[in-house]
Amino acid sequence: MKTDPKTESQRLAALRSLDILDTLPEQEYDQITKLVASICDTPVALISLLDEDRQWFKSKVGIDHCETEKKYSFCNFAIHSDDDIMEVSDAREDERFKNNPLVEGDDQVIFYAGVPLRDKDGYALGTLCVIDHQPRTLSKKQKEGLFFLANQVIKLFELHSINRGLNKTQKQLKEKNAQLRNFAGVVSHDMKMPLANMIVTIDVLKAKYKDKLDEAGLDYLNNLKKSSFQLSDYISNILTHYESDSITSNEDSLEKFDVHSLVEDIVEMLDIGDDCDIRFPEESIDIYTNRVALEQILLNLIGNSLKYNDKPKIEIDIDFKKEPNFYRFYVKDNGIGIPEDKQKEIFNLFSTAAENDRKGNKGNGIGLSTVKKMIHNLGGKISVNSVEGKGTTFEFTVERTKKL
Repeated sequence: MKTDPKTESQRLAALRSLDILDTLPEQEYDQITKLVASICDTPVALISLLDEDRQWFKSKVGIDHCETEKKYSFCNFAIHSDDDIMEVSDAREDERFKNNPLVEGDDQVIFYAGVPLRDKDGYALGTLCVIDHQPRTLSKKQKEGLFFLANQVIKLFELHSINRGLNKTQKQLKEKNAQLRNFAGVVSHDMKMPLANMIVTIDVLKAKYKDKLDEAGLDYLNNLKKSSFQLSDYISNILTHYESDSITSNEDSLEKFDVHSLVEDIVEMLDIGDDCDIRFPEESIDIYTNRVALEQILLNLIGNSLKYNDKPKIEIDIDFKKEPNFYRFYVKDNGIGIPEDKQKEIFNLFSTAAENDRKGNKGNGIGLSTVKKMIHNLGGKISVNSVEGKGTTFEFTVERTKKL
């Protein structure tokens, strides 16, 4: 049998790009060969792929070996056939196969029916075929079954190709994210010390030269110090964002604690003044989860309630519920609120809803993105309900890792 070398090289390239040759058996393919053998009532059924010199079986029923020589393969004729199904009722009487060693060998291929498995570009990569050791023909329904199942094999090939592409992309993204995380970590750490030195130097300059500086000069130094603190905060947020995966995946951070003690520690860290009233959950309930991650989440949300508030008296309500599969938290405030058209964007990295906070500083749009990422890693979700000018409520869940 002669084939066009150019077309054959393209067919082989398409087959190898699928990256399925010599892969391990898979249940989805084996189920199809078993089903087609049952439908066609044959002792042998194969999903065969035709490489350069061999015929390799992705799935097989009724034979032990995994491949045969291509030059004796019935499937090699089937993939070059113009018919949807190539059927050979009695190979002993067919000029193409009567001298084929497979006809008289141990496998004794007397009857053969195969459907070419063509990819989206029309290249026949192999066949779904059935074999019997005696002469016969398939009924119309059996041919339909063989043809329909061949289409399912093609669908599996397409899914295999898509999954392979997705896995490759996912691997590349993980590598790039790791590189970016390392870069952000190195740069951020390297910048923290010079910034700290700048802030200290500014204080030294103000103290040493306060009598020689006019009001404008002092304003310049104060603005420089303010900008240094903002940049330091920005760097800290970037570090937290890129370290969030390691924080949420750290099993050593899983511990039992009560909700009140956690909130008390957060309030102490935030150094809240008399102009703020924080109401704790009614009950102090013991929970078991990643305390470090939950602390970071609540620290950010409560911190935002403090910063983005224009009322003389800041009011923050923190509530909690223990559900069968989740811990559910609420952080409600009476702050400036979030415009409705920005509520879907606030969890995006570098997205900000307000121009300035209570002290006139502009946010960097990293905190809520980090919060969402950490909650997602903990198996939960976060949502926001806000009315501009009246306040905001954040509701989030954390998957329960242990029942208490």
